[in-house]
Amino acid sequence: MEQVTHPIAPVFDKSSRILILGSFPSVKSREAAFFYGHPQNRFWKVVSGVLGCDCPQTIEEKRTMLLAHHIALWDVIASCRIEGSSDSSIRDAVPTDLSVLLAHAPIRAVFCNGQTAFRLYARYQEQETGLPAMLLPSTSPANAAYSVPRLLESWSVILPALQE
Repeated sequence: MEQVTHPIAPVFDKSSRILILGSFPSVKSREAAFFYGHPQNRFWKVVSGVLGCDCPQTIEEKRTMLLAHHIALWDVIASCRIEGSSDSSIRDAVPTDLSVLLAHAPIRAVFCNGQTAFRLYARYQEQETGLPAMLLPSTSPANAAYSVPRLLESWSVILPALQE
């Protein structure tokens, strides 16, 4: 396995209030050059459902929805060795440098999409950022224990952090 570098720039602006972190882009996401590019991943359906807006289809619609609702999006890993899209195969993880994003966005809460992102954030970035993360159930189709309605209920915890 060769080291794979994260090819997608973070989504954020000066009004981003929360940061949602995944682990590392899937093969489909890397091919699409944007987050959660696999058609079976429920991220966009869940986040738009929690926000009460239409599910975005294009990259530009996705970026617009996130920024309009003060959400920053990135991943905890800048590069790693990975087999396909399997989080369990991740080796030699190099964490992303969140300081760039945090220097330009008033992030007040961090949420991790799944156990791998949560574990790696706690290991590599939480002490540096000073922001504890909240674990959210993964939107991956591999997380079959969570239906979309159950994900919507769990992910609704992002709403209070988005309020003024």
